[in-house]
Amino acid sequence: MNKHFTTSGPVVPSKHYCIDPMQRLDWEEIRYLIDAEKYFVLHAPRQTGKTSTLLAMMEVLNQSGEYNTLYVNIEGAQTAREDADKGMTTVCQTIAARARDYGIEPTLPALAQSILEHINPGTAITELLSRWAQLSPKPIVLMLDEVDTLIGDTLISLLRQIRAGYAQRPRAFPQSIILCGVRDTGGSAFNIKAESLCMGNFSLAEVKLLYQQHTDATGQIFDEAVFPALWEDTQGQPWLVNALGHEMTWKDKTARDRSTLITQERYQAARERLIRSRATHLDQLTNQLKERRVHAVIAALLAGESRIANLQNDDLQYVEDLGLIRTSPQIAISNRIYQEIIPREITWQWQATITHQQAWYLTPERRLDMVKLLTAFQQFFRENSDVWLQGLPYKEAGPHLILQAFLQRIVNGGGRIHREYALGRKYTDLYLEWPLDEVKGFYGEVQRVVLELKILYANLDKTIADGLSQVGGYARHCGATEAHLVIFNRNPDVSWDEKTWHEVRHDAALQVEVWGA
Repeated sequence: MNKHFTTSGPVVPSKHYCIDPMQRLDWEEIRYLIDAEKYFVLHAPRQTGKTSTLLAMMEVLNQSGEYNTLYVNIEGAQTAREDADKGMTTVCQTIAARARDYGIEPTLPALAQSILEHINPGTAITELLSRWAQLSPKPIVLMLDEVDTLIGDTLISLLRQIRAGYAQRPRAFPQSIILCGVRDTGGSAFNIKAESLCMGNFSLAEVKLLYQQHTDATGQIFDEAVFPALWEDTQGQPWLVNALGHEMTWKDKTARDRSTLITQERYQAARERLIRSRATHLDQLTNQLKERRVHAVIAALLAGESRIANLQNDDLQYVEDLGLIRTSPQIAISNRIYQEIIPREITWQWQATITHQQAWYLTPERRLDMVKLLTAFQQFFRENSDVWLQGLPYKEAGPHLILQAFLQRIVNGGGRIHREYALGRKYTDLYLEWPLDEVKGFYGEVQRVVLELKILYANLDKTIADGLSQVGGYARHCGATEAHLVIFNRNPDVSWDEKTWHEVRHDAALQVEVWGA
């Protein structure tokens, strides 16, 4: 069978295009920690290749002949919740079963059963690992994956049992234990850890290398113009990179003819299909938006608010560990695809209630009449914002999300909306592209419009002045000839007649339509 892009790990190098997992981490550092009998944490966001890397590490270490290395996924113990005894029983049995399955220690299940019959689960893992280490002719390296899915007393019991045997390593306890998961794990209950290592995304060079494997195998070529957009859209997030490769080369049935050049336009179509698909990875992302700590950070980002002082460092670290944001060079959503998905998913059920038809906003030249469209939005916002803001889960960014949902409903199936927001800027930028020729699409003439969304906090004149400068700079950066500044007044004491207005201003030679809502 020919190799292909995979979106459901772990990677099998004989079947899948892949970056060598052993090149995705500092192997020299990890080998040093193992040889030095250290216990440490290795974490990475979901679907970044962590499991594939751990399995490759197990194979390399076992082939070296120096260690008996075992990888164990203990996510099954998550169902125990706070029942520590039940959770530890599951972990104990899982370790034993995997040792048997990998042929590392076939007798371990029987040993685990004997221990669980005579010893409290609160010490069973310590006892199992101690006896196994004494039986093993080689030092043991144990990798426990999905540790951070355990909660409360279950997690604490596991960490304390590992800590209890730590001083007996390597003769009567594993030489090295690696705790793996999405987040850094342990805290004071695992104060024996030497390091917390984080596995990152692909580099741009690795993205190109991955796609080159497809070209080498099939002869199909990716236009170089694909890669700058792909990089901005994914920032090298491995699942997204593979999913887009799969969309371009397989889900697009016409591209199964390998003489077909993968153009930038084909890439953009694949990107939109992926976003609309609500695939498993993207669905998991939207589920995370419901978590309290995620909500606090993402709400501030979507609204462009400068509330960083009110955010907890632990919350920021947690959301970064999940892969939803980056904190350098500034706090921002991780990549452009996540920037697209997050507001769409928050409002998708509301978008269906918007009944305006796209054709109503088109001029005879097939341009979007932005004045007519935004005038309609003002009325829509006036009539519906109270109801929407009651139901939206992200009320802090409600006005921004309502306008984005309104625009998304209008441009679906024809145009594109690009979103830019970062914490502390107090505004959100939208960049709208609309092809004027239905046949040529984005290869023909394209209408380019920028919109800047701001919340009125104090002085209206200053808000307008700041907004004009910002939207003008953004328009010049995007090459847009149309610019709009939308200012939301959330003061309940101000009437709708006062809030709703429209005037024309200028930033240098650029005409800017300014809207109040």
